[in-house]
Amino acid sequence: MLYDLTVVQFSKMLNNLNHVLDKGEAFAALKRVDIAVLLNSRLAADQFNLIRQVQIACDTAKIGVARLTGKLDSAPKHDDSETTLSELRLRIASVLEYLDGFSEADFAHAATIHISQPRWEGKYLTGYEFAIEHAIPNLYFHITTAYAILRHNGVEVGKKDYLGAMPYKAPIL
Repeated sequence: MLYDLTVVQFSKMLNNLNHVLDKGEAFAALKRVDIAVLLNSRLAADQFNLIRQVQIACDTAKIGVARLTGKLDSAPKHDDSETTLSELRLRIASVLEYLDGFSEADFAHAATIHISQPRWEGKYLTGYEFAIEHAIPNLYFHITTAYAILRHNGVEVGKKDYLGAMPYKAPIL
């Protein structure tokens, strides 16, 4: 289950983020706005800009899965130097490629391992708690904020763009 909640959903949401960024690019071209204006926009003066929201969403996905599977050293390294849309797309692509290398078997012990971070001052969460209480909400927070920054700037994105394709089933007649 943790594989589906992280790898599968994180991949879907990063692809949806790419789609929303595509709409931002199209909006900038149509309105003759420098895309850098959107990339450096933020919702509040003390909140990260769009670039940083994308970086953190990517970090949350790759490091969250790496911690859950005990493969922290395998996560791709990014130096947070992206300034262009194409650089952000490359970062998203590298994380998607990394996530694609995991299988359900990699999560065999993920629910019960202890996960800690330096800022937690020696405290830990189980893998299950880490996924449910930290990694998943954090990913959605930063993708939602990226979406909201674009929407706030006039980019025509809606809930369907954010949610992406749904696995609807046709009723059996």
